[in-house]
Amino acid sequence: MALKFQYNKTFLQQLRKELAVRVNALPTLQAKESALRVEVKKAHNLVEDVRKRLEEMERNLQRTNRLWVEFPDGLVRIKDVRIGIKKIAGVKTPVFEGVSVEVSPFSLFSEPSWVPDGVELLKQAASLRIERDVALKKVEILEYARKKTTQKVNLYEKVQIPAYEEGIRKIKRYLEDKDNLAKSSQKILKGRLAGAAA
Repeated sequence: MALKFQYNKTFLQQLRKELAVRVNALPTLQAKESALRVEVKKAHNLVEDVRKRLEEMERNLQRTNRLWVEFPDGLVRIKDVRIGIKKIAGVKTPVFEGVSVEVSPFSLFSEPSWVPDGVELLKQAASLRIERDVALKKVEILEYARKKTTQKVNLYEKVQIPAYEEGIRKIKRYLEDKDNLAKSSQKILKGRLAGAAA
């Protein structure tokens, strides 16, 4: 980062303030980054867990594949999906809260006896698929936030803080050199005036 600065005390103070802001913010950003790493890992585990449950349910549904031909069309519909929001390290993430399913009325006498069980299986399958989609979205959001936070930590640690420290060091050296030159020229002038007076 090419830091532009002026060689004066005002700019020196400004650089010190900006450096202090970054130095104070760095531990918070690092804590946020590590919290997001942990949450990303948890979210991946949740996705994996839901995926396994869904695969198991789909295997169970495959065994009864021939029966589903008899299942009435439009009997089960998703009415509402409830998704909450949870803040994790300052990042809003979706949380699956449930699914409302609407079941059309049907006759227990005219339909096959397994239809009520089939309705329950479809409810569970729909709920698991939506839960998986929400969990995947959560992982995506957390991964993005972790990536951005990591970039900011690296920017502060490796670019901005060293640049500000270097700028402060250069300004201090310049001001010290300028002060030393002023003192030296005063001594020389004093010596000449003393020589001229003698």
